[in-house]
Amino acid sequence: MRKVDKNKQIKENSLLNTAFEFFTTKGFSKTSISDIVAHAGVAKGTFYLYFKDKYDIRNKLISHKSSQLFQTAVQELNQNTTLQNLTFEDKIIYIIDNIINQLNKNKSLLTFISKNLSWGVFKTALTNPIAVDDINFSDVYHKMLEDAPYEFREPEVMLFLIVELVSGACYSSILYQEPCDLEQLKPNLYASIRLIIQEHKL
Repeated sequence: MRKVDKNKQIKENSLLNTAFEFFTTKGFSKTSISDIVAHAGVAKGTFYLYFKDKYDIRNKLISHKSSQLFQTAVQELNQNTTLQNLTFEDKIIYIIDNIINQLNKNKSLLTFISKNLSWGVFKTALTNPIAVDDINFSDVYHKMLEDAPYEFREPEVMLFLIVELVSGACYSSILYQEPCDLEQLKPNLYASIRLIIQEHKL
């Protein structure tokens, strides 16, 4: 990476990290662009070189943080040789379980993502990596679909249903232990995911 590109990456990362700190402590609505640039130590004009507005940096943060969650889960799946022969369903559940455990350890990240997540933002997060080391989960997902011994009807709808189920159920369970704690929820959640996948098999 050229020095100029490296400096740009450093400034963008500084803005992203500062925005995340403010959004998770002060809240999105109470954070201004002036707050972000002052704390990041860059000029206000620099902010607009990377982001259109406060909503843009929020959406890119969701994309970046979501990518990091998926990247950790997928890397651990791929690095464990004993997991390579898992079925499609078991691989999906392994990735979801890994992400849930990460979010359980980082409740501020869970709150930030859940409060601001829509399917449109999530889909963008999966398919448009922000940082050079971010994962494109869409590629991973389609490779898993290709490797499965069967085909699926409307695989994007299938993923949408799984994401909606997991995000809603885990948010309540992790933060409020409602309707039960996470360990009690997981078997029921994973059984429901298997049913969604089964329903979409051709």
